[in-house]
Order: sequence, then C-alpha cells, then structure tokens
Amino acid sequence: MAVIGRRAVKRPGRLIAEIITVVIAAMIAFPLYWMVLSALKPAGEIQEANPKPFTVAPSLDSFKRVLTVSGFSQYFLNSVIVAVAVVALSLLFSFLAAVALTRFHFRGRTVLLVMLLVAQMVPVEALTIPLFFLMRSVGDVAPAFGLNELGSLVLVHLAFSLPFAIWMLRGFVAAIPVELEEAAKLDGASRLRFTWQILFPLVTPGLVAVSVLAFIHAWNDFLFAKTFIISKTENQTLPQAILVFFKPEDTDWGAVMASSTLMTIPVLVFFVLVQRKLVSGMAGAVKG
Repeated sequence: MAVIGRRAVKRPGRLIAEIITVVIAAMIAFPLYWMVLSALKPAGEIQEANPKPFTVAPSLDSFKRVLTVSGFSQYFLNSVIVAVAVVALSLLFSFLAAVALTRFHFRGRTVLLVMLLVAQMVPVEALTIPLFFLMRSVGDVAPAFGLNELGSLVLVHLAFSLPFAIWMLRGFVAAIPVELEEAAKLDGASRLRFTWQILFPLVTPGLVAVSVLAFIHAWNDFLFAKTFIISKTENQTLPQAILVFFKPEDTDWGAVMASSTLMTIPVLVFFVLVQRKLVSGMAGAVKG
C-alpha cells in the first residue's frame, strides 16, 4: 500500500511535466506548421486579413514558382558545397586538435584552451566587418578564398565552428583510456595507426554531434553569405535566394514560405538520420 501511495503521489508531478513538455513542443513546432501551411495556401488565403490555421484548397503553385526561379538549383548546389566542405574540414581539424590538446602536454596549451573558450563568446556581428576586410586581403593572395567566392564562406564558417567542435571532441578523446593506446603500442601499432583506426571510430558520437552543428550553422547562414558574396550572383546560397521574392511593393509570401520549407527539408533529413548518435554525442560531451 505504501508503494502504491508513493506512485500515486508521483503521478501528478509526472503528468504536469508531460503536459509542459507537450506545450513547449507545440510552441516550437507551430512556426514550422505555419510555414508549411502558408506555402500550401493559395495566394488569396495568404493575404486574408484574418488568416485561418488551415486551408481547404492546398496548392503547390508557390513551390512551382520557387523551383522555376532562375538560379535556384545553383543556389541549392552552392549551399551543399559550402555545408559539406565545412562539415568535412571541421571534423578533420577539430579531431586532430582535440587529440593534440588531450594527449600532448606543451607550452601554451592552457592558454590555447582559454583562447578557444573566449572565441566562442565573441558575437558574430562584431567580427563580420573585420572578416570582410580580411577576406578581401586573402583574395589578393588566394583568389579562390576571396570575396564573392564560396571559399570565403567555407573559411569563415570553419573559423566559427572549430572552437566549439574542439572543446566538444576534447571530452570524447579524454574519455578514451591511455591504457588502450599503450596496449596498441605493445601490439606494434604506431601512434598514427592508433589515432585513425582505433581512436577515431571510438569518438564517432562526438563527430556526429559536431557535424550536425557545423552543417546547421553553414546551411542556415544568411549574414556571412550576404556580406562576402556581393556581386557574383552565381555563388549565392539558398538564404540569399529567398530575397528574390521580397519586393517593396508586393512580397510573394507564398514563395517565401515555400523556399523556406525547401531549405528546411535537408536539415530535417540530416537530423533524423543521425539523431540517435547525436543524443549520445551530446551526453558524452557533458560527461567529458
């Protein structure tokens, strides 16, 4: 009876927690629902003074207008190139840096760790203008990474992704026992072989978490894309493509919502594919 009584006491608290969770989830999902709904609404319903939370005549006209816009496929390809490059380079450099900062002791190691932590605290907006002039100077030496080139976006996103990625992976690398490396050495494995064939697979959850965060940051970016891709329209990315439908006199909100929906799909697909390892990766980062 005492056990049943304790369970009965816990149930109201658990019920309240579940209700709060559902309410928060609904609040987060509602903007996505409204975005997709607006993309499916006919133009007349979107411009109604009192919009309804449903539509009786869904239409794909907005998606057709978006997909037929000149250069949309190129914008999509540019976003894919930038995001994939940022993810790949972030994984490579952050893993090697995490190994170096965890397994080796050298002068300035603590200072470097503090600098990585401080770098995450600087607002992106505060660095945009200095980075603009930096990329302009880089373009004089390496044109592929200068202004109006996709390489400039890759470099800037990489610079902002690495500090957090290194800190996250450092916890995973530190969780791997040193005795495992010593055992590998006794079996004749070199440090390089241990790093790539043993250590790298063991920190896979952390690598997945880093890849998701780097992908989302690069894919959804508008500020850097607008700042560094100025006049070369063929190198613009998807967030800039949405601006095509913004007009001072008459904004095409259906197309804006349709393009936003199309832009969200790759992120959702990527997240669904790696969600399990992402959760374990976040948990591992907290433990580390």
